[in-house]
Amino acid sequence: MQLQSLTIFKRLEEDALVRALLAYRAEKTDRRYAELVAAIFRANAQENVASYVADLVLRDENAFSVTAAAKKTPSSHAVFAMKHDLLLLYELLFFLQPSDFFAVLPPKKLFYGNWGNQETVTALSAYYAANGYGIWLGHAAFRFEGNISPVDTLSPIRLSDLKGYVREKEIVGDNILSFLTALPFSNMLLYGDRGTGKSSTVHAMLNEYAPMGLRLVELPKEHLTELAALRKKLSAIPLKFIVFIDDLSLEENDPQISTLKAALEGSVTDASDNIMIVATTNRRHIVRESFAERENSVHASDQLEEQLSLSDRFGLSVYFATTGKLEYLDIVRRLADDMELNYDRDALCALAERWALLKGGRSPRRAKQFVQLACAYVSQGKEIRI
Repeated sequence: MQLQSLTIFKRLEEDALVRALLAYRAEKTDRRYAELVAAIFRANAQENVASYVADLVLRDENAFSVTAAAKKTPSSHAVFAMKHDLLLLYELLFFLQPSDFFAVLPPKKLFYGNWGNQETVTALSAYYAANGYGIWLGHAAFRFEGNISPVDTLSPIRLSDLKGYVREKEIVGDNILSFLTALPFSNMLLYGDRGTGKSSTVHAMLNEYAPMGLRLVELPKEHLTELAALRKKLSAIPLKFIVFIDDLSLEENDPQISTLKAALEGSVTDASDNIMIVATTNRRHIVRESFAERENSVHASDQLEEQLSLSDRFGLSVYFATTGKLEYLDIVRRLADDMELNYDRDALCALAERWALLKGGRSPRRAKQFVQLACAYVSQGKEIRI
C-alpha cells in the first residue's frame, strides 16, 4: 500500500507518524521499526496509535468534511473515496503487531469495524455537521490577517476572575446565550475607559461557552476592509463565531467606516445567523470627532449624524464605567482573597488607593496589577513598596 493511494485524506501525507507507518509496512526491517517507534513517541501517540490517526481524520479539511459540515449530502463519489481511504488507514494500522512500546486499540467512538463501512461514514458525517472540521476542532480562538490562523495560547481568564460589573457581564452573557441558542441576538459594542475589563469579559465569555460551539476570530482594525470575505468563509462553518474587533478607533472619513456599517446593518449579503460582531472601544461613538472640521462643514449636522451612525448600528451597547473608590477597593479585597494574600486588608486598601492615585485612576486593571505586585512582595517576605 502506498500513501499516494489516499484521495480524501491527501494531507495525511504530511504527518511524520503516518509516513513512518507506511515505510515500515513497505520495508519491515529493524531500522524501519525503530524509526516508527521514535515517530510514535515524538507524536506522544504510544497509548493508542489508532486513536492518533483517527484524530488526524477528524481534524482533516477535505471535500467530504467540508460538505458534511455545511449540512449537505456528500456525493456518491466522495462517499466511495471516503470508505476507500478509511479502509486503507485501518489496514495500515492493524498491520502492526502488538508491542511493548505502543498500543494499537480501536478508537472509542465514531470508527466501527474495519472503518471503511457506511456506519463509520455516517457517524463522521454527523460529527462534522455538529462540530465543524479542521482547525475549528482543536482551537477556540483565531486571528484573521488575510488568512485565518489559530491562537495556540488562549487567555485562561474565567468569569469568576472578573470582579464587579455584574450587570454588564449579565447583559453580555445573556446576548451570547441567545446567539448560541438560535434566539434573536445583537452585535455588541463594549465601551468605556481603559482597564475596565471590556476585552477580558469577551475572553472570559469565550472560555465559558466554547464547549457549546462558540469560537472567536479576532479581526485587527487594519483588516476591516476584508470583513465581508471573512464573514463569507465563516458562514459555511456549523459553529457560532464572534468576530472580535478590539480597541476600535477610527478617524473621520476613514473608508473602513462604511465597511463596518454595511456589516452591521444594511447589506443583505452579509446577513448570517452564526456570526456576531463584538467591538471594544474607549470612545462611545468610535470615530474621533474633529470640532474644527465640523465647524468648517457646510452641513455640520449631517456630518455629525454620519459619524454617530456607526455606533448606533450596534444593536447592543454596554458601558463599562470607571470604578469609584468603594468598588475599586472591593475588587482589591476580592482579588487578594482569590490569591490568598496574607496581609492586613485595611493596610492593603490604603496602599491600593495610593497605587491608583500614582497610576492615574482606579480600574479593575489597576486593582489586579496592584494585588499581583503585593503578592510578589509578600511571597518574598518583603514589605509592599509603591
